[in-house]
Amino acid sequence: MIGIVTDSNSQIPADLARRLGIEVVPLTVTLDGVDYQEGVDLDADDFYARFESGTPQVSTSQPSPGAFAAAYQALAEAGADDIVSVHIGSAISGTVNSARLAAAGSPVPVRVVDTGSASFAVAFCAMEAAEAAAAGGTIDEVVAAAERVGALVGNVYVMRALDLARAGGRLAADADPGADPGTGAGLVPIFTLTGGAMRMAGLASDLGQAVRIMATHVLAAGTSLRVGVCVADRGTLPVVEALEDLLRDAPEVREIIRYRVGPSVGAHTGPGAAGAMFYPSPL
Repeated sequence: MIGIVTDSNSQIPADLARRLGIEVVPLTVTLDGVDYQEGVDLDADDFYARFESGTPQVSTSQPSPGAFAAAYQALAEAGADDIVSVHIGSAISGTVNSARLAAAGSPVPVRVVDTGSASFAVAFCAMEAAEAAAAGGTIDEVVAAAERVGALVGNVYVMRALDLARAGGRLAADADPGADPGTGAGLVPIFTLTGGAMRMAGLASDLGQAVRIMATHVLAAGTSLRVGVCVADRGTLPVVEALEDLLRDAPEVREIIRYRVGPSVGAHTGPGAAGAMFYPSPL
């Protein structure tokens, strides 16, 4: 048996993780000076509720090596002969390093996969690994399945809290609508995240047009698309539902998964974020 581990920055829904047998190790989110475990004692609704009275002070940190060691031990005791541990990119977080430190003392061999990605792109990598393992793949085949996906995942989204992106250094200067006096008021910027920097993929006159631009961006990515559509706070549901409506019956789309933007990602995007991650997945 090959066990699969990921971290909570993957944003993988709990029911999907259970169904695929993926163990999720939580990141720590520090909110106004108090530490929480993402998805354990701080969920998305609790997190976004903090923005209702202002912008809280938020930071995130990787799981400890001890947290990974406990996950590896539990999987070994459950019968795993090998473990594949799939994580947020090392250029973004120290999570991979914690996993590698824990792997050195694991009772069974652990292969750590640095996806070079973040958020639901990591979930896609872990899902492919879990499916390859369930199909009887070798450890090398399972690792290769996870590694292949990281380079394929695209993204497109809208967000309201551009101040958080600016503060975190993720909003490229040439993609900052506030830096362009010709942008005009009331327009909706559409972004992609590439190489750790947010860049504009389009500019819409309203949210309806923004949804259509996002759908076009997704469908241009190929065929047999796996699509993750994200909901931040509940106020983004109309945007998400409209995007799902445009994608649901498209022949290019194989599967749509809705997920929440949890605290470790929401710390950089804030309330008002909605969009999609996607990649062409072989059947």
